[in-house]
Amino acid sequence: MKYEWRKQDKSIYLPKQKPEIIDIPTMKYFTISGKGNPNSPAFSELIKTLYAASYAVKMIPKKVAAPEGYYDYTVFPLEGFWTLEPGSKTLNKDQLIFKIMIRQPDFITPELLDYAKETIIKKVSPENRELLKLEEITEGLNLQMLHIGSFDDEPATFAQMEDFCEQNNIIRLSKSHKEIYLSDIHKVAPDKLKTTLRFEIKYK
Repeated sequence: MKYEWRKQDKSIYLPKQKPEIIDIPTMKYFTISGKGNPNSPAFSELIKTLYAASYAVKMIPKKVAAPEGYYDYTVFPLEGFWTLEPGSKTLNKDQLIFKIMIRQPDFITPELLDYAKETIIKKVSPENRELLKLEEITEGLNLQMLHIGSFDDEPATFAQMEDFCEQNNIIRLSKSHKEIYLSDIHKVAPDKLKTTLRFEIKYK
């Protein structure tokens, strides 16, 4: 049976429009880390690299023998950790520090990352290809909420999440946060974009 994250992992990716506490398990991701404006052409090329590698893995059975443990699945959504430079007081998008990522199926291995890099050699730049990493990430206890609207309007949703923390004796552990992009920005109007917002917490 095909693994579909919107069904099997609904609680992880598709929260409601109200704050929810969730414990995120360890999962494997293709990641690219960097710094800069998410609206820049260079950033778009990094996203292209992640998707190219992710689809290379999904399409393995159409090219070569399927790896051990392979199963059919829907490619996972783009995600990203975002934070400011230490000491930054205001938001300067050119100075944003990020780690963007796409989750991979359980059967992923370092060898399959190498295969993906070789497969996409003609599709992406050598520099971006070398930025690709395979990482296991444990997010742990988080607060998350669905944001509908422009990325620039996210502060209003974060304010609701922080109010929830204050009312429930919860501490936000850092200004770093995660975004999970549920909509295609090329097909969906800015005021209809769906993004899961998440940050790490602990109880007082």
